[in-house]
Amino acid sequence: MATGKYSRVDRRKSSSYCSLATIVVFVVFCLVGIWMFMSSSIVPVKNSEFLSVETGNEVKQTLSKSDSKQFDDTSGDLSGAESREDGSGLSSKELGITNEDNSLDNLVVESNNEEKESQDSAEKNQEENHANESSDEKTESESGQKMVDEDDGKDRETDSRDRESNLETGEAENEGGEMKNKLHTESEESSGENGSESAESGKNYGVDGTPDKLKHVGKEANLTEEKNGKNQDEHLELSADHNIVESKENNQASNEILPAGAQSEILTETTTQNGGWSTQAVESQNEKKSQQSSTSSKNNDHHWKLCKSTAGPDYIPCLDNWQVIRKLPSTMHYEHRERHCPDEAPTCLVPLPEGYKRSVKWPKSRDKIWYYNVPHTKLAEVKGHQNWVKVTGEYLTFPGGGTQFVNGALHYIDFIQESVPEIAWGKRTRVVLDVGCGVASFGGYLFERNVLAMSFAPKDEHEAQVQFALERGIPAILNVMGTKRLPFPSSVFDLVHCARCRRHILSHILGGKLLLELNRVLRPGGYFVWSATPVYRKGPEDVGIWQEMSRLTKSMCWELVVVKKDKLNNVGAAIYRKPTSNDCYNKRSRNVPPLCEESDDPNAAWDVPLQACMHKVPVDSTKRGSLWPAQWPERLEKPPYWLNSQVGVYGKAAQSDLNADYSHWKKVVSQSYLSGMGIDWSSVRNVIDMKAVYGGFAAALKDLKVWVMNVVPIDSPDTLPIIYERGLFGMYHDWCESFNTYPRTNDVVHADHLFSSIKKRCKLVAVIAEVDRILRPEGKLIVRDNLETISEVESMAKSLQWEIRMIYSKDNEGLLCVRKTFWRPTEEEPIKSAIV
Repeated sequence: MATGKYSRVDRRKSSSYCSLATIVVFVVFCLVGIWMFMSSSIVPVKNSEFLSVETGNEVKQTLSKSDSKQFDDTSGDLSGAESREDGSGLSSKELGITNEDNSLDNLVVESNNEEKESQDSAEKNQEENHANESSDEKTESESGQKMVDEDDGKDRETDSRDRESNLETGEAENEGGEMKNKLHTESEESSGENGSESAESGKNYGVDGTPDKLKHVGKEANLTEEKNGKNQDEHLELSADHNIVESKENNQASNEILPAGAQSEILTETTTQNGGWSTQAVESQNEKKSQQSSTSSKNNDHHWKLCKSTAGPDYIPCLDNWQVIRKLPSTMHYEHRERHCPDEAPTCLVPLPEGYKRSVKWPKSRDKIWYYNVPHTKLAEVKGHQNWVKVTGEYLTFPGGGTQFVNGALHYIDFIQESVPEIAWGKRTRVVLDVGCGVASFGGYLFERNVLAMSFAPKDEHEAQVQFALERGIPAILNVMGTKRLPFPSSVFDLVHCARCRRHILSHILGGKLLLELNRVLRPGGYFVWSATPVYRKGPEDVGIWQEMSRLTKSMCWELVVVKKDKLNNVGAAIYRKPTSNDCYNKRSRNVPPLCEESDDPNAAWDVPLQACMHKVPVDSTKRGSLWPAQWPERLEKPPYWLNSQVGVYGKAAQSDLNADYSHWKKVVSQSYLSGMGIDWSSVRNVIDMKAVYGGFAAALKDLKVWVMNVVPIDSPDTLPIIYERGLFGMYHDWCESFNTYPRTNDVVHADHLFSSIKKRCKLVAVIAEVDRILRPEGKLIVRDNLETISEVESMAKSLQWEIRMIYSKDNEGLLCVRKTFWRPTEEEPIKSAIV
């Protein structure tokens, strides 16, 4: 090629002299050398740019293959704790990452370094084959840009050739940059398409290409998705198929660490090694799952109906079973106010009151609620003069009064502590039981003293009193002191308050059973506050009740600490203290009331008949109840002193189990629930945890203005005493039956691995109907369970017209968040047992 070009020079300078020929040959070789030097400086620059694009996939494959061991989700020889050190299922040591926030940058730098090394290697190869590469360069340049015509430069001097060569070099560099940008854009689009196809191919790949399933629906969730999209575009160098970078929510969910044991760890990260292609095994498995899911969806295409009952929008299946109530042989001991569940739990939906609207937010709700949400005025007519409740335009207002504190609950609360300073609201006294609570203003204002009050009252002639309390955002349940034990463990309440306990509670007719039941749930050394009229009035009936109360409390070894009058409210209170030893019991001249048999379990409380006996006080320092818990808030995080040799729910030593559970829920709540589900927690007040275990979920929400009803199912390990010891509260329940609360009373319902176990005993559709009953419109249901159960709940939620806010699945475990809507069916289903 060079010889051909420079032969023209020989023809122009033809001479017969040998010396001249020698000079010409020398000049030719010099020019050839210069030309070769310039060519070698041009070609690698341009082609190296193309190389970085063309070999990009190879570079990424090299990253994935060379680091496949590093990103393997198996734990190898690591212990369980080490393998779960990082929330992704991989320890920081495995990943070679010391700073989680810088892990992405480290991976991008590593990728770029490997790409640069590949480019350098390619440059060396191209220098060795410069002649062929130069030819390829010309071909690419002619197709990609307008080239200088080669004929125009035939007679130009060598310096002109050099200028042309330099111009070609610059244009080639520009061309390479444009081509690189074009190919990079196409790579982004291709990566996005691959991500979409992966998400649709089963439940193995998420929207960002990670091997997960993550869906968000709803305005708030969509905002989070947009952030995830930006994050994805910024780091396409890692490829969609080996994307180590996850969205913020994905990382939050993946960082959840479940304690070892019964609950399998979910939401842990895994990494594929198959590049951009799935395997036949995966594709076939996904198709089977898809078909099964489709079949399941068809089977769960429920036809919902409205419950038609006498109670209407206030229907409570186990308290409105008139078919059974009418047949009761006696109602003397309030048997008609107790639970009588229908043989088969209803699967219909409770209607909304006409004019119902979203509840007023806390703390404004403590003082006023929408009238049409609880459209009952009888209590305002009967108790309005005592400042219980008043009708004010479209609101029902609550001045904060009560029968015993007409001038406000706060003054009354302070009056109690002034009477007995050792009560120490919010420190020594944290969990209170309020008997016969009315509209629960006492419990509502105790929040200002860092005290939780479990308020209860029956569904009786005081129309909707507990419903008022719950609509206000104050904890309360429907219950009555009749013939059954209260659904609480023994020795758990720091203080029991009874403002209007009269003859029914204190009577000897039942052998003092009702007061003895309050003694069962009161912690040794705890206080009983009684502020009924017999304390401060001298009428014949009041005097008689006072005398009965004095005899009974003395025989129970309760110490009368003080009797004091509140001059502002013109009421008085008698405050008693439960003994901390058995000395008094042993010194009694008569064993009345008798001590319970050793075989009598004081913690057995579900549907257990009352006993007219007292349980001994624990005196062994290793037993629960022998010592007072630490002051609040230390008691929340300090494991109970009596958790020593026991084995915890998850298989560890009980104290370690408790700590692991708390750490787990703090991470789940802070990194996922609070920011990853589109829930506005400022509008959340009433929360129920359907399977609480240690109360870790509630403990993790301690800094929010919410309260959590911790429910321990009757077929789960009895951990409710631990929950109370931590300064939280809850109750026992069987979720195959309706809960003792009014409809539309919870903002958030949380179910952690409950539904998969409960459906073995009863129909899941009936449990979901109960969830719909107790959940407010626009309230959220959060479910953590196995993938089969998640799929069933999702299907039923869709049939209820609920919004699917988030689904996340991993290794046959899943997380689901749904939002209830205002939708109600139009067709009715008469409930014969609930019609008077």
